[in-house]
Amino acid sequence: MILFRILSVICFFSITLLSCKTDRKQEVDTSSVHINVTSENLDQALFKCKSVQEVQTFLKKYPSLTKFYFADTSVDSSQLAAHLFNISQNPDFQTFRTQLDSLIGDRQTEIVAPLTDAFKRIKVHYPGFIIPKIQFIVTGFTGTDLYISDSLIVIGLDYFGGPKALYRPNVFDYQLRRYQKEYIVPSIIFFESNHFNRMNPGDQSLLSDMIGYGKGYEFVKQILPNVPDSLVVGYSEENLRRTYNSQQQIWSYFIASKLLYEKSDLKKRKFIEERPFTTEIGEKVPGAIARWLGWRITSKFMASNPDITLVQLMDIDNAGRILQDSGYKGEPDEDE
Repeated sequence: MILFRILSVICFFSITLLSCKTDRKQEVDTSSVHINVTSENLDQALFKCKSVQEVQTFLKKYPSLTKFYFADTSVDSSQLAAHLFNISQNPDFQTFRTQLDSLIGDRQTEIVAPLTDAFKRIKVHYPGFIIPKIQFIVTGFTGTDLYISDSLIVIGLDYFGGPKALYRPNVFDYQLRRYQKEYIVPSIIFFESNHFNRMNPGDQSLLSDMIGYGKGYEFVKQILPNVPDSLVVGYSEENLRRTYNSQQQIWSYFIASKLLYEKSDLKKRKFIEERPFTTEIGEKVPGAIARWLGWRITSKFMASNPDITLVQLMDIDNAGRILQDSGYKGEPDEDE
């Protein structure tokens, strides 16, 4: 089981100038796929507890919460139960929880239904895919935003109230954009891509990391074909447009600086990790720019090789092959 935080990864652009050539998506017929996605509203059970002892009983009933979702807390189970009970009794937080119901909307419609559609698409490509159970929880940011394992997804809804919420998670301002309900499903599907994304452990280059992210983003885009690119890669509309239009200069910097085959973790982090902007290139270049470039390369590879299926793409562990066969040199798409 693996803990996943969103901080890796909103609007649909009517012009293809801003996209990564998503018009070559492979159609998937899910009409014959029947799955059962179960979900539980654990926050309702938690807030019904009338004492610390009842919260302790609640935690014993759902041991995965204490073991995994609250794994980062440094208190024992009795202290955790007391803390959660105090939160549930706080009038301001009760108001916040009520507000969350309005901001998030119907959970089945907004989250479970699109996840069900996505899981069906994954099933078409990977029949052995195990359908995880979904649990919703609100804990006053005591747990993490998302916990995802092979069999369980726990969604901390308090993280995803968006800019109108009474309380927001304690992260940097440039990260807050991702903490909205629209990012929940794409973030989960990006994580699920890790199960199928083959990587060469012997290749520690920045290019390998770039293509790894690129394949993951491509997976999300094909499993969620109607999701805007901004929700896939996590850039704002302005950053996505500006980055697309500046990609020749960005690519030239990578080539001139010989970054593609850089293996230093310190240097790689400057271009892979999330930052307000990429200082080394310019203040108008967003952080994690190497991830975006990886998607551009992967997107061009798929456009140049229309017979390659999603499964075949995810099986390719040769980053150099994807770059070479993509023909990418920092240029926009030819038909624009």
